Amino acid sequence: MQVHILFLLPMAFLLLPGTQAGEIIGGHEAEPHSRPYMVCLKKQIRDKICSCGGFLVAENFVLTAAHCQGRNITVVLGAHNIRQREPSQQVIPVRRQIPHPQYNRETINNDIMLLQLKKKARLTKAVQLVPLPEEDEEVMPEDVCNVAGWGNTRARGFELPSKLQEVNLKVVEAERCWRYLNFIPTTMLCVGDPREVKKSTFRGDSGGPLVCDGTAQGIVSYGKNDGSPPRVFTSVSAYVPWIKANIRKHQD
Repeated sequence: MQVHILFLLPMAFLLLPGTQAGEIIGGHEAEPHSRPYMVCLKKQIRDKICSCGGFLVAENFVLTAAHCQGRNITVVLGAHNIRQREPSQQVIPVRRQIPHPQYNRETINNDIMLLQLKKKARLTKAVQLVPLPEEDEEVMPEDVCNVAGWGNTRARGFELPSKLQEVNLKVVEAERCWRYLNFIPTTMLCVGDPREVKKSTFRGDSGGPLVCDGTAQGIVSYGKNDGSPPRVFTSVSAYVPWIKANIRKHQD
């Protein structure tokens, strides 16, 4: 299979032909620090942009997408304006990247990764954990969930926001994602109403969470090059045993 390589900012993502990683389209600025679990992944500590998103699931573990792997990742917690060094921010290098062992760069199956931090985050009003779902917990079609991130905000063109953006998206029937040949209903979610073409994820915020009723149910993964919904998210509930086992295994 031909592999399409998308060079985004300083980071290269390996994706399916005709697909791109997630970004926020048609959203709005989030209330500052209202999503305290949000994490910005940076390739260089002085970067003013995020290579990917992620979310804090333990004091020293971040969950993100496996296609966000890279060298020398540093995470920023407690941020709203990512271009400023806010007093609420905590900048912590990544000690260990733990992608799912069956992650496939061609099919983008098992697109999930844990990042172990070099030290524990200090939990504050601006830095909090987000709960994980129960194993095999289902998200139902028509459920409305939230996605946030610092990715590109334009479906046409390129514009990176300084401040955290968010959008509410509807979970839709798995059949709507059958246009993606490698869509697997048991490990993936189909998200985004095709009738709301200006509300979607697209590129720049891969690895960010789909939060439904306060629980991280999905991870921004991939979709079509034109940014149209629906998009594919990794289903977190399918990987809860793997997540918990690896946190126990690598916990100091």
